[in-house]
Amino acid sequence: MKTLKIHLIRHGATDANVLGQYIGSKTDLPLSPEGLSELRLLKENMEYPQVDCIYSSPMLRCKQTAAVLYPEQEITAVENLKEYDFGDFEGKTAAELEHNPDFMNWAAGKIGATPGGEDNADFVKRLCIGLNQIVLDMLEKGTTSSAVIMHGGAIMMLLAAAAVPRHQPVEWTADNGRGYSLLITPSLYHKSGIVEVYDIV
Repeated sequence: MKTLKIHLIRHGATDANVLGQYIGSKTDLPLSPEGLSELRLLKENMEYPQVDCIYSSPMLRCKQTAAVLYPEQEITAVENLKEYDFGDFEGKTAAELEHNPDFMNWAAGKIGATPGGEDNADFVKRLCIGLNQIVLDMLEKGTTSSAVIMHGGAIMMLLAAAAVPRHQPVEWTADNGRGYSLLITPSLYHKSGIVEVYDIV
């Protein structure tokens, strides 16, 4: 069975990224004009991995990013890769929430879910299911390389849960249009769910 290469790439910038707002699965923002320009410059000045297929979060900012970076290829949306549901924190900044006790407890890891939002453990489980859907689809199609356009927080949480070397989520941050390359040995992955990060995008 062949080894798979999967490249996780963070979507381009939105206006909310610049403002520092928590924007999750409830707000389907497009890329900002500046975000689009930045992506086009990245595509001109760096060599993105050549891949057999493209997967994406179903959210507009990810699909737009996929269309800029891989304009000739069909995009397969994976529902389980959509962004975290921030609940009552949606659209707000950390500065606006700094006196909110629920926010402080959530940020400190003392509670596992945002008020009205998604449980952290459910989020990680959903992302792992999404990755597994991609692996199974690639094996079924006989493809060995793919790019997956995702959200920054989703990349952090997925890699913290499943990747070696082991790191905390904050150590898996990625700039817009950048990310990490994974090596997946199907037999090992199916036994352990572990993926290996071997490079950056």
